[in-house]
Amino acid sequence: MAAKNIMIVGVGGQGTLLTSRILGGLALLGGYDVKLSEVHGMAQRGGSVVTFVRYGDKVAEPIVEEGQADVLIAFERLEALRYAHFLKPGGALVVNDWRIDPMPVVTGAASYPEGILETLAEHHKVYAVNATEEAKKLGNPRTFNLVVLGLAAQHMDFTREQWYEVIEKTVPPKTIEINKKAFETGYHL
Repeated sequence: MAAKNIMIVGVGGQGTLLTSRILGGLALLGGYDVKLSEVHGMAQRGGSVVTFVRYGDKVAEPIVEEGQADVLIAFERLEALRYAHFLKPGGALVVNDWRIDPMPVVTGAASYPEGILETLAEHHKVYAVNATEEAKKLGNPRTFNLVVLGLAAQHMDFTREQWYEVIEKTVPPKTIEINKKAFETGYHL
């Protein structure tokens, strides 16, 4: 199998690293060669966090080039807009329909763009979910990343059983059931 390129983008503290570990574990479970790369902006200050996961029969390097991502998982709308050019034609853009103001917007130096999802849909296949609201309904808003991952799972080559096995091994033991519920919610959207 040719390498599959997954890119995860978000804001510091949104669980991009946990998500990349789940994807990496999944690729290993599937018997693939896998490479992970984490690029931190000002993660602790709410800046961009970008993670690449590449898997296939043989993967040489961890970085996904612009225009090469099969799936782009974005935990926030503006991050989706910022990194959409990494998506290959026909790739899936899975977005948490949620807004987190970056520092320039907070300080009034810039304004948050309007109509981001509509703009993205002009050139990409966009699959959007308000995962934060869905996770709140489940009783734990912090599990929104698993809701997004459940939606993204529909565009990858793994069974639900494989996803569950890796989620159980990767998330903190006390949170296994709520994380599996969150994944299931996204998977059925």
